[in-house]
Amino acid sequence: MQDALTRVLHAAGPAPDLAERMGLYAWLIGSWELDVIGYLDDGTERRRPGEWHFGWVLEGRAIQDVWIVPARRARQPGADRAAQFWGMTLRVYDPRTDTWRIAWSDPASQTYATMIGRRAGEDIVQDGRDADGNPVRWSFSEIAPASFRWRGEVSKDGGATWRLRSEFFARRADAV
Repeated sequence: MQDALTRVLHAAGPAPDLAERMGLYAWLIGSWELDVIGYLDDGTERRRPGEWHFGWVLEGRAIQDVWIVPARRARQPGADRAAQFWGMTLRVYDPRTDTWRIAWSDPASQTYATMIGRRAGEDIVQDGRDADGNPVRWSFSEIAPASFRWRGEVSKDGGATWRLRSEFFARRADAV
C-alpha cells in the first residue's frame, strides 16, 4: 500500500504550467542537515541536530517537506516527547494571489499552522497565527546554494515586537 501512495504522491519535478512560479521554494528540494537552536521561555537555549527533507508532490503542483528535530541519529528512547518534532509541511502555489498557501503539522505534539509565504527582498517570509491567535513569522534568509538560515518568531503584541523562538542553520546534505 505504501508503494502505491509513494507513486501517486511524489513527482519528478514541477508541473510544466507552473514551473516558472515554483522557484520560490524549488531550491529547497533535497535533504538538509540542521543545527537547531530553541530559545525557551526561561531564557535558556536548547541546541540539537536536525534534518529537513523536501520533495515535489501532487503532480509537481506542491512541495512537501518533513523536518525532524532532533535528527533520527540523535534520538534517545524515552526522551521528552515535547522536545521532539517530526513535522510535515505542504506548500502550494496560489496563482490567484501570487503567494504560497502553507500548512504545517506535527502530529506527535498536536501542533498545527497555516501560513502565507512570499518573497521579501532576498528572503522568504511565511506569516500566520499560532494556536492562541498570536502572529507568527517563519523566514528563510542568508540563502545560498548549500546553506540557509530559518527563523521561527512569535509576537504577543499584534506584530509590534517579535520574539525569536527557534533558529535552524541548514547545510545541504546528499543523504541524511
